[in-house]
Amino acid sequence: MDLAARPWLASYAPGVPTTFEVPAGTLTDMLDTSVRTYGDAKALEFFGAATSYRELGGAVARAAAGLKSLGVRAGDRVALVLPNCPQHIIAFYAVLRLGAIVVEHNPLYTDRELRHQFEDHGARIAIVWDRVVPRVQRMPADIAVTTVVSVGLIGAMPASRRLALKLPIGRAREARAALTTTQKLAGPRRLVAWKDVLRHRPLPGKHPRPVATDTAVLQYTSGTTGVPKGAILTHRNLLANAAQGRAWVPGLQAGRETVYAVLPMFHAYGLTLCLTFAMSIGAKLVLFPRFDVGMVLDAAKKSPPTFLPAVPPIYDRLAAGAAERGADLRSIRFAISGAMSLPQSTVETWEEATGGYLIEGYGLTETSPVVAGNPIGPTRRPGTVGVPFPGSDVRIVDPENPDVDRAFGEAGELLVRGPQVFQGYWHNPEQTQAVLLEDGWCRTGDIVRMDEDHFITIVDRIKELIITGGFNVAPSEVERVLLRHPDVADVAVVGLPGAAGEDVVAVVVPAPGVEDLDVEALRSHCRGELAAYKVPRSIVQVQDLPRSQLGKILRREARAQLLEDGRPAEGRGDRR
Repeated sequence: MDLAARPWLASYAPGVPTTFEVPAGTLTDMLDTSVRTYGDAKALEFFGAATSYRELGGAVARAAAGLKSLGVRAGDRVALVLPNCPQHIIAFYAVLRLGAIVVEHNPLYTDRELRHQFEDHGARIAIVWDRVVPRVQRMPADIAVTTVVSVGLIGAMPASRRLALKLPIGRAREARAALTTTQKLAGPRRLVAWKDVLRHRPLPGKHPRPVATDTAVLQYTSGTTGVPKGAILTHRNLLANAAQGRAWVPGLQAGRETVYAVLPMFHAYGLTLCLTFAMSIGAKLVLFPRFDVGMVLDAAKKSPPTFLPAVPPIYDRLAAGAAERGADLRSIRFAISGAMSLPQSTVETWEEATGGYLIEGYGLTETSPVVAGNPIGPTRRPGTVGVPFPGSDVRIVDPENPDVDRAFGEAGELLVRGPQVFQGYWHNPEQTQAVLLEDGWCRTGDIVRMDEDHFITIVDRIKELIITGGFNVAPSEVERVLLRHPDVADVAVVGLPGAAGEDVVAVVVPAPGVEDLDVEALRSHCRGELAAYKVPRSIVQVQDLPRSQLGKILRREARAQLLEDGRPAEGRGDRR
């Protein structure tokens, strides 16, 4: 144990190793090992339909052959636009088996948001939830996609569930409409059914395999600038972070854990904790296409969860729902919260309901994503994000000069170095150079403070991103949309404390001649171009915005003024 170089090791929970080596091989090798080791054990469960590890391995081999027949080659980008479902897992590993690169997308994104990412990565093949296929089909002809693989969720469900969805009653029709579409899927791009991709013979074992340094995933993030960029994550990056997660949780029982995938797997947090970590320990992964309290509690009766990665609002709602229904959550031994601050009240309520631990962690897409976590044990420290993960190094530096370290107790920017740190931004060397420094250090853009025991507390964010419901919202993106409305002269978008971490609030200067802003019209305008979580919850009308001497809008001052005056009511348009 090198306490001189990594003094935080003294705060690790008993059983957590103080030395760390990245496992050899790739994510493909990792899955193959789990298939061999846990063959007949359940790998996936979806509305009660189970898939064993052996069946999963076979499906990945067939899907890889099917994608190869569509022209996917090593190094190609393949877009995944899918909710949590078995097909998502199969497609993810099938793409990697060919040495190609997975590009994850939020299926709730608008046409404009999807188009920006597709323009950037240039994927020719897209594997898409059938409800989203029309959105991809109507992309302009200059988008590189030539083939769309349509995925229906209902086909992955058990026969009894599929039959129930066909019943001629309103509730069944509503449930079916939420899972699939009746829209015409045809369009200018070739359309292939997922079931046809799976009809191929398994890819031969001798087919060339990826290597650890190959790019595995492009994960889009707003990073430190507010402009979405593709973070390049290699097999080694993702394999390392999954192994770091395994090391962090003493008491894990390989082949016997049940992990609930309530986090979306197109998000870096859900991707690592579910797509890689869970598969690496031979866990049964119970998949939910969206979070619903009743759905989760119903599943818990038949497949009690033991490990639940989530965000604070999910823990609050599950604990309340369980208390109301008299449901038992005491099977959950481990719960790891991320993406937003974890209130102490949530910890107390959750641990009383489960008898297990709920700890907070910290990470960012550029670090695959986990950097630090509270120890799972009595040394944890609520209110902090814990200490660095095994194999990770951190520094607290002057944000204006990252060569200058800050003393204990002083706030500064957090730098991270470790095997989980990304390789840069896709086709964006300028931003890569701004974030990746010499000797492997990565600038996080987060202002933190480290105490004498080396626990990290988040103080502020340089990047001014808004975190709502665990998702990042770039203020500049929302501002650009609002500025396209004729009633808006200027705008600052900020985050204010809310039930889901932060609420998106727009402070708007109306255009000349506009007396009172039509708040609902502005929100409707936003809904046409932004995912629902990015649409401002509140819109505040002002005569002017705080600005620097050069005329730059000062978002932090606008936010401080709102907090001083009293935050606006939900969905409201105030005049200030």
